[in-house]
Amino acid sequence: MLAWLGEALLTLLAVFGVVCVVAVIAAYFFGINIMLFKTGSMSPEIPAGSVALVRTIPASEAEVGDVVMVDRPGQLPVTHRVVSNEPDPANSPEGRIIEMKGDANNQPDPFPYHVDEVKLLFWSQPGWGHAVARLADPRTLGLVTVVVAGLVTWAFWPRRPEGENV
Repeated sequence: MLAWLGEALLTLLAVFGVVCVVAVIAAYFFGINIMLFKTGSMSPEIPAGSVALVRTIPASEAEVGDVVMVDRPGQLPVTHRVVSNEPDPANSPEGRIIEMKGDANNQPDPFPYHVDEVKLLFWSQPGWGHAVARLADPRTLGLVTVVVAGLVTWAFWPRRPEGENV
């Protein structure tokens, strides 16, 4: 019974590992990133503590109503809903002037953003941000590393043939 349970656990962990590797490769090739919401400016749809997946797109593809993240030089990025998206040929041929507003804010952001690309939010889950942040904690990573190393060692440790005594 215990051997069967161990084999099932190892199989489950192996499948999880393969899924993680495939997810990392897909994220790299499709430009997908994870982001955590620390403020409530996008509430109620995306409250503080949410986790979201975003992918990089040309700014010209962002439509009014889309939730996008824009980078700001020397500051943290901002993630709000697009209010307007106009060409900005003065800065670059692909450049856009995007005005945004947080769902929980009464007014649009004070200044428009001059950008060539944005990160489009395509999935979010409220409440998962804290768990994702915990996974990035060095103590959690250390514990997971020790547990996985122990399981791998146990899986490949030489076994005695059945009925052999020491």
